[in-house]
Amino acid sequence: MKTLLLFAIATVAVTTAVADPAAIARDARAWRVKHEQKVIAELAELAAIPCLASDLPNIERNAAALKTLCEKRGLTVQLLRLENVPPIVVADLRAGADKTIAFYAHYDGQPVDPARWKSDPWKPVMRDGEGRDVDWRKAKALDPEWRLFARAVSDDKAPIIAMLAALDALRAANIKPAFNLRFVFEGEEEAGSPHLAEYLSKYPDALRPDAWILCDGPVHQSRRAALFFGARGTTDLELTTYGPAKGLHDGHYGNWVPNPAAAMAQLISSMRDEQGRILIDGFYDNVQPISAAERDALAAIPNIEGELRQTFQIGATEGSGKPLNELLMMPAVNVRGLESGQVREKAANVIPTHAHASIDFRLVPNLTPESIRPLVERHFESRGYTIVRGEPDAEMRRTTPKLLRVQWGAGYPAARTPLDLPLSREVSTIMATAGHEPVRLPTIGGSIPMYLFQQPNGTPTIGLPIVNHDNNQHAADENLRLQNLWDGIEIFAALFAGLPSK
Repeated sequence: MKTLLLFAIATVAVTTAVADPAAIARDARAWRVKHEQKVIAELAELAAIPCLASDLPNIERNAAALKTLCEKRGLTVQLLRLENVPPIVVADLRAGADKTIAFYAHYDGQPVDPARWKSDPWKPVMRDGEGRDVDWRKAKALDPEWRLFARAVSDDKAPIIAMLAALDALRAANIKPAFNLRFVFEGEEEAGSPHLAEYLSKYPDALRPDAWILCDGPVHQSRRAALFFGARGTTDLELTTYGPAKGLHDGHYGNWVPNPAAAMAQLISSMRDEQGRILIDGFYDNVQPISAAERDALAAIPNIEGELRQTFQIGATEGSGKPLNELLMMPAVNVRGLESGQVREKAANVIPTHAHASIDFRLVPNLTPESIRPLVERHFESRGYTIVRGEPDAEMRRTTPKLLRVQWGAGYPAARTPLDLPLSREVSTIMATAGHEPVRLPTIGGSIPMYLFQQPNGTPTIGLPIVNHDNNQHAADENLRLQNLWDGIEIFAALFAGLPSK
């Protein structure tokens, strides 16, 4: 694993004084108060450009806009390209240092269904706490609880603007980072980053820094700033069980003709118990244990589970009483959907012909898609199933008692950065000193290809989200709470200027 050297602050005037994150955050706040309208204007203009990864003309408009925004700050910009793929925007602020820290965000957004939005998703609108439209351009002051609504406004264009605004604030104070600062903005993260590995391989000089800070995702549900040090991996699975070739009267043939819906229910229940524990032999054998530092971090996470239960309207939780964030350190089998026959007003007394289940596995370190697939398939075979990859023909259905179609999707492994690395400690300390003490999450429950950033030699990689947790991420009426943007500017300014050299 690479050893990350941490960097000292450099100013226009040569100084040996260590940067004070609290003072830098105060200076950034003072700058921001004077320039709020300008910051929001840049964000609104960027969010007004449609940014679906599949819409290459508009993706190019986004990349060009980012290039202009970065060059306006004096950064050296290059657009990395693969054929017919959204470009990756790389912008450098070089300090003549030996080490480079890259800050990552993505500029593409999720697809939209305009009918579900209160307003046009590509025309940013500011609303107050009551949901009323406000004209922020004419306002004498911007309420920090106001929210800007647009697709990708928080996921991920707000962090991009916050980082660039932080540079403006530092420049106003005649401060610049002592390390080589690099911004990396991807254009197809919301499409699953299908070309990220190829980009990393083709452009190692630009995309293999000494450390990564990933500025994606929301802050903790308590509204406190957050750092995450890992992400679960994932792989998905489609299953099909088979019954008769045509629907049969369940009164005449029930208890004799196999029922594929019942078979699927029994198969799923054999994979996990009522508390979510995986029942597949050998699944936990190689799971990486929780470290002492990770247990300390878990114990310090604010307990908001009661509020979540109220919000989600659930009377109980799985996990045998273990806290949510401790359960996220373990693998999971999730049933995403079931389909067989008809229900409610369409229900009929019929044995269905087949049943489908869609499942995903959430993985933790030492588990990979390749390592769990044999375990899962052996489990199915131990239940008496014959596994097929394609749709079985009539002869196979007649001669094989228990058929199971198994279709694996793509996937990737988990990643985790130790909490006691120098980078991990310093980022946490700077944020706390700057007035934004983070909730330290050893891992997040969702899956992102964080492992790619760690290649090839365990490059330290940390997640630093800044946007509000209730931002309707990926859903209609995505929004950004202004205070989260203001906090992000202070945090980035403190980190850009405050990371020590040793």
